Amino acid sequence: MPDDFLIARNPDEESSLPYLVRIPLGSNGIVLKVRETWPRTTKVYCHRADEWPVDAEVVERVPTRTCTRRGAAIELVLDRGRENRSQFVLTYVRGREAIFWQSARTTKQARPRVTLPTARAGGATRQADGPRELEILVDVHERYAWKFSGQQATTRLTPLSAGDYAVEVDGQVVAAVERKSLEDLSSSLLNGKLRYALTELSGIPRAAVVVEERYSRVFGLKHVRPAAIADAIAECQARYPSVPIIFAETRALAQEWTYRFLAAAAHEWRLEVGSKLRFGALPEAGPAPAAPPTTARVRAWAVEQGYAVSDRGRLRPEIWAAFEQAHRASG
Repeated sequence: MPDDFLIARNPDEESSLPYLVRIPLGSNGIVLKVRETWPRTTKVYCHRADEWPVDAEVVERVPTRTCTRRGAAIELVLDRGRENRSQFVLTYVRGREAIFWQSARTTKQARPRVTLPTARAGGATRQADGPRELEILVDVHERYAWKFSGQQATTRLTPLSAGDYAVEVDGQVVAAVERKSLEDLSSSLLNGKLRYALTELSGIPRAAVVVEERYSRVFGLKHVRPAAIADAIAECQARYPSVPIIFAETRALAQEWTYRFLAAAAHEWRLEVGSKLRFGALPEAGPAPAAPPTTARVRAWAVEQGYAVSDRGRLRPEIWAAFEQAHRASG
């Protein structure tokens, strides 16, 4: 389990960011200065902090469910009913680094800097002289391959170890798509070939299977039990959750989805590679401080030591002082 998410007062009284947060990412965590204790109404501006104070005045401590880095964002899920999902996003504003803390209520889009306009795919690469068409790799064994003539993309035939269409960054395949007709999907599920294909696809950073048909047509298949095919699809998705099976309804829509998926995947890969260096430069917070003793723990200790304490309510200050002194001496 990750460490608790900590919010403390910033000991620097001259700072315009009155709080510190310790993000439980990695073994030592990350410390940032923030303006608010949660992005409730707007994105919260953050800034790098030097270190987590040894005697930090913790104002909030919340158990963490998950804390992961995805591209240029740290996704944080806290173990509480409300105000539990948020992101810390690293970006640039007018050429300068900026960090924002946002939640679903304060942003319209969960993934930073990825847009899907109606024309060019949002992940399509760009150069100083203007937009450049996405190059899509097409497996040499693909029959009746998509041409992507309606999209701003070029194709290049090449042997692919997995998938029928792929995109590469700096010579490395970072995303691939396996194309299937409904009949091909059905037969490959029954003879087991699709499972081998999914195993190979799962070794690529981002991959998917796209079907040129609606899911409802599965239950109209002839010469096979539709329920068996539906069960096999579900089992494959449960076994290979990183490789979704997309039913795109038509050949044209399947091609369009593949184009935008590959463009977005290439863009996300570049963001992830670039953000690794930036995240590595963020200051570490160090080991998480121990949680303060609870009233129940101190009460139980006091009873063991023979102190007269009530079964409920607050404990007297001298009980807390005795507990701290005893544990300071034993430590």
